[in-house]
Amino acid sequence: MGIHTYFQSLTDLERIIRCPGKFKFQEHSVSAHSWKVVQYAKTLADIEESNGVTVDWKKLYEITSSHDYGEIFIGDIKTPVKHYSLELRSMLQQVEEGMVAHFIDEHIPEELKPIFRRQLREGKDHSVEGQILEVADKLDQIYEAFAELQRGNTEKEFIVMYRSALIKIKGINLHCVTYFLQNILPDMVNEGSRSPIDIAKITNEALAS
Repeated sequence: MGIHTYFQSLTDLERIIRCPGKFKFQEHSVSAHSWKVVQYAKTLADIEESNGVTVDWKKLYEITSSHDYGEIFIGDIKTPVKHYSLELRSMLQQVEEGMVAHFIDEHIPEELKPIFRRQLREGKDHSVEGQILEVADKLDQIYEAFAELQRGNTEKEFIVMYRSALIKIKGINLHCVTYFLQNILPDMVNEGSRSPIDIAKITNEALAS
């Protein structure tokens, strides 16, 4: 019981594989994904600050490091399935949030419950930190899909992942998004030019949509 149960549960995130059921050259766990999202978010937040934006770093670290904790209870659900309809997405979010709340009620000491409720909440919102989390989360989706496409993985799922994440990112009004599109994405596309899959074409179509 108590914090020991929470610490012990973190190991489960290492066992949950992202994008299950599809051939992949490299597997990615939810735990590894969460770590990368924190790293992306740090740099994205630095770019925002360099443009005069105030960032609440404590909030940013809390929501980025814990944003997928609820997948311990429901697993990683493929993005196309998760976003098939607003109703389905809302239902899945309710289940995930309900199970996280139940876990906190059952296992976390009373004096720490408010802290855990704040840290394990859904962090994607209209705040600067919530938008940075959204960009960082989608950025890792882009990099995971890109790595598979670059190696010639013809699973359609990865084209959909890459394209949908890029479309989502370009619609977010942040300085770091502009920086990514102008300074990072071109390097990525250039690196993928030797792939048997036309990554440049997929990228241009996503940016034009």
